[in-house]
Amino acid sequence: MKIALAADHNGFELKAIISEVLKKAGHTVLDVGPHSFDPLDDYPDYAKILAKSVSEKVSDRGIMICGSGVGASVAANKVKGVRAAMCHDLYSAHQGVEHDDLNVLCLGSRIIGSEVARELVLTFVNAEYTHEERHQRRLEKVLDMEDEF
Repeated sequence: MKIALAADHNGFELKAIISEVLKKAGHTVLDVGPHSFDPLDDYPDYAKILAKSVSEKVSDRGIMICGSGVGASVAANKVKGVRAAMCHDLYSAHQGVEHDDLNVLCLGSRIIGSEVARELVLTFVNAEYTHEERHQRRLEKVLDMEDEF
């Protein structure tokens, strides 16, 4: 799977760890930045690049890291075709994909440590959307909302 990966200044160090976890698991990592630490890097700038990659199907999924995960989630969800959520527990990381077709995982580097991040990332990338009728019905309603607004 091709995974886009990005962070703001708060997530820069965790991004490097996650990149290695993904590569070791056999995934292709598209690092969309930043490529060097800058304390002025803001989450909307990188969330936009990452979300565009997912929306345009350049990457299959994305992982965006900021301090809390909240800002990254808010920003990424502004891009059509992106379903981003902050997940700091394993259940949400896989259930979001299985039931809601989550395609961007947002993490808070100030909230979780590297070991929890490893488990969350692997849980997220190993999950698959179920296509169950009830999940598809709900996803269609979300997609209709996206088109309406």
